[in-house]
Amino acid sequence: MGWLRVGLVSAMVAFSLPTFVTGAEIFLAMDNASAVQAILIGCGVLTLIAGVCGAIGTRTHLSSYMLARIAFGTRGAALVNLAFALSLLGWFGVNIDLFSGALLRLLNDTLGVSVVSWVVELLAGFVMTVTTIYGFKAINALSTLLVPVMMVVTVVLISESLGMRSLGETLALPQVAEISLGRAISSVVGGVIVGAVILPDITRFINHWRGALFTALMSFLIVQSVVMIAGGLAADALSNDDMLDVLIVVGLSWGAFVIIIAGTWVLNSLNLYSAILSVEATFPKAENRTLIICLGTLGTVAAFFNILDYFLTFLFYLAIVFVPVAGVIAVDHFYARPEAYFENFAASERTLSPFALIAWVMGSVVALLGAESVIELTGIAALDAIFVSALSYALLSRFDSGPVESSAE
Repeated sequence: MGWLRVGLVSAMVAFSLPTFVTGAEIFLAMDNASAVQAILIGCGVLTLIAGVCGAIGTRTHLSSYMLARIAFGTRGAALVNLAFALSLLGWFGVNIDLFSGALLRLLNDTLGVSVVSWVVELLAGFVMTVTTIYGFKAINALSTLLVPVMMVVTVVLISESLGMRSLGETLALPQVAEISLGRAISSVVGGVIVGAVILPDITRFINHWRGALFTALMSFLIVQSVVMIAGGLAADALSNDDMLDVLIVVGLSWGAFVIIIAGTWVLNSLNLYSAILSVEATFPKAENRTLIICLGTLGTVAAFFNILDYFLTFLFYLAIVFVPVAGVIAVDHFYARPEAYFENFAASERTLSPFALIAWVMGSVVALLGAESVIELTGIAALDAIFVSALSYALLSRFDSGPVESSAE
């Protein structure tokens, strides 16, 4: 299909409450000119990573989990894919948790309606799971309908924010920075890096690899940065990083409803969709619809236990270790074994690639140490991890004599 349909799905993910909140926190933690700089650089890094990963998906028409299977081997990829599934399922529960809390507050504050939280969580999990059952077409139709609405909300938010203060005045406001520029860029990149790494899950439907680049540019460089800056300008104008408060104060209560419901709906449907692809890549004989219902139920049940209070830090660090996977796959596809992704797919498939796993571990260690400010090469932990894993695998792959216990036998 044409890239625009896929691009709308990818762009829709940016119109979510966490994206607005990220922009708000960055603007309130440093001077506004530096905040804009951090957001643009961070989104530029995400665009680069997403463009490379997305183009590989379009060239091969394979999901990110099948790409991992080629690069890491069937057994090595099982570890990678199950980690992906665990994280995405965890985020499914976390987002339902965020969704129910925000929606309950909105209903109570704006309409005076009181609803039991578990009813909202159950209904949200059901609707998102049903959407995923109908696959990419349903998610695409939903995004096509909602993206224009979300764009209007964002433009109105920017307009109302600038109505309180001119753009020049806003950017010129002095402020003592609470975080460094590098740390702010890392926050932008780290918040949505998993979405960039798994972009092949949807760009595999595009008919030309250039379309994947356009998708990355539109969703990560343009939409993502505009949404973050919109959230930041509004939060700065009101000196408040609670986006629900901000939206209500500027007269966008209806916009808050749209962002919370529509943004979470599409984002979580994609989370579950990608989690299913990861499990199917590891267990190809599993029945698709049964998997969706089972995993959707697990994610919804997890929300009942308020996993947001316990697993957010765990999920953050789990997400960090995904980043080096992109470096390994990119080097394997473009440099080490390009033939394995096309005509010699079956013959080149292997059970285990120890060098790919070593490079992944090296990149993960650098990412984890970078997150703790122990090692900083570029000042951006995610970028450090990709560079280290890519360089390590490029060097180690030269000693690769062939498939390890080739599964093609």
